[in-house]
Amino acid sequence: MSAIPSTSVPAEGSTSLRTNALGVGFIIFFVVSAASPLSALAGGFPIGIMLGNGAGTPALLLAVLALLLMFSVGYTTMARYLTNAGGFYAFASRGLGGVVGGAAGVLAMFAYNMMQVGLNGLFGGVVAGTMAETFGINAPWWVYSLLAMFSIAVLGYRKIDLSARLLSVVVIAEYLVVLVLDVAILRTGGDSGINFDAFKVSNILSGTPSIGLLFCFAAFIGFEATTIYGEEAKDPERAIPLATYASILLVGAFYAFSIWAFIVGAGSGKIVPALQALQDPTTFVYGLSDHYVGPQLTTAIRVLFMVSIYAGLLAFHNSAARYFYAIGRDGLLYRSLGTTHRVHQSPHLGSALQSLIAAVVIVIFAALGADPILHLFSWLTNLACLCVMLLMALTSIAVVSYFLGRRDLQLSMWRVAILPMASSVALTCVLCIAIVNFDVLTGASKTLSYLLCAVIPLAIAIGVALALRLRKAAPHRFAALGSHNHKL
Repeated sequence: MSAIPSTSVPAEGSTSLRTNALGVGFIIFFVVSAASPLSALAGGFPIGIMLGNGAGTPALLLAVLALLLMFSVGYTTMARYLTNAGGFYAFASRGLGGVVGGAAGVLAMFAYNMMQVGLNGLFGGVVAGTMAETFGINAPWWVYSLLAMFSIAVLGYRKIDLSARLLSVVVIAEYLVVLVLDVAILRTGGDSGINFDAFKVSNILSGTPSIGLLFCFAAFIGFEATTIYGEEAKDPERAIPLATYASILLVGAFYAFSIWAFIVGAGSGKIVPALQALQDPTTFVYGLSDHYVGPQLTTAIRVLFMVSIYAGLLAFHNSAARYFYAIGRDGLLYRSLGTTHRVHQSPHLGSALQSLIAAVVIVIFAALGADPILHLFSWLTNLACLCVMLLMALTSIAVVSYFLGRRDLQLSMWRVAILPMASSVALTCVLCIAIVNFDVLTGASKTLSYLLCAVIPLAIAIGVALALRLRKAAPHRFAALGSHNHKL
C-alpha cells in the first residue's frame, strides 16, 4: 500500500463539512467544554495551588489570560483570511510552507488524540471511584472508559449540532453549581473575611510560581479550537474571532473569580496546608461545598465533575476527527479520511479512527495494570499540553510570515507582527519551563519524563517525512496544503 494516497476522491460521501451548522454560542460551548472548567477547578487547580504558588494562583491566571489574549490577536486576524478545519496545520502550511505544515499537522493530530485518550483515563478513574463509594459497584476503570469511548464515537459520527446541544447544557450546569459555591463563600465572608491577599506580591512570588503558571496554562487548553469549526460556522469571519475572545475571557474570568473565592473560603494562609493534609487534593472543593452550602450541592458537583470530563472527551474527539479530516483532504494522509458522511456531513472516518486509537490505548494501559489517573491521564494530557504550546508559538510565527509583504491589506503592525512575535517568545519561554519541570507535572521520573518529551520530535519528523513524500509524488497538492477556503 502506498504511503501517498490516490488523488481521486472516494465515491462514498462528500468532502464538505456541514456548513452554517454552528453559531457563535455553540462554538463557545465546544471550546469551554474542552477546557472542562469544573474538571480544572475540582481536579487540576487544587494540585496546582499546592505545588505552585499557593494563594497567589489567581494572579497567575490573569497573567496567562493576558498572554492568550495577546496570542489571539494575530490568530484571529489570520482566521479572517483562512477558514479551515485544519487549524494550526493550515496556518502553519500557509504561513511557513508545506514542510512545516506537515510537521504541525502530525503534531496537532498527536496532541488532540493524546488529550482525548488521557481524559478517558481520568473519566474511568473518577467514575469507578464514585460508583464504588456511592453505590458499592466495583467495576474496573477501563469498563467506564470504553463505555464513554463508544458513546463519544456515536456522537462524533452524527451531526455536529447534536454534540453542540449536549455540551451547551453541560457547560451551563457546570458554571451554575460553581457560582453557587462562590457566592455562598463570599456571602459568609469566607475564613477570615473577604480580602485580596491572593494579589499581594508576597503571595504571587511564594512557593514555585513557575509550576503554578504551567497548571494555569494547562487549564485553558482547548480554547484554540475555535478555528477548527470555521468551516461549519455561520459567518466564520465574524464568528471565529468573537468566539475566540469570548471563550478566553469567559473561561479566564470564571477561573480567576472562582479560585479567588476558594482561597477566601479556605484562608490565604491555610489553603496550602489544608491541601497537603488531604489524601486526595481533588476532594478539596467537596469540603468547601459541604462547609459553605451542604451535601446536596456537593453531590451535584460530584456528578457534574464526571459529566464535565465527558464533555471534554466529546470536544477533543471532535477536534481530533477534524484534524484527520483536514489532513486527509489535502493528501498528507489517505484521502478517504477527507470525506464526510452523506447524511450527517461529519468527518465520520476521522471520528472512527480517533475512537479506535482511544480503544487501543485504553486496552494497553489496562493490560499493563497502569493507574488511569496517575499514568494514562497525567502522562498523556501533559504531553499534549507541550504539543499545543509548541503549536501556538509556531502559529504566531506563521502569522507574521503570512502577512509579511501584504501591505495592501493595510493591517496594523501590532496585529500581524509585534503582538504575534511577542506571544511566540512568551509561549516559547512557557514551553521551556514546562519541559524542565515535566517530571513535576507528570509525577514520573526525570528519565521517563524526557522519554515522553522525545515523542514530540518524533511526531515532527513523521510530519516532515509525509510532507516531503507528498512534495515528490504530487507537487501541486503539496503547494496547496492548507489552502482550502483560503481567501488570499
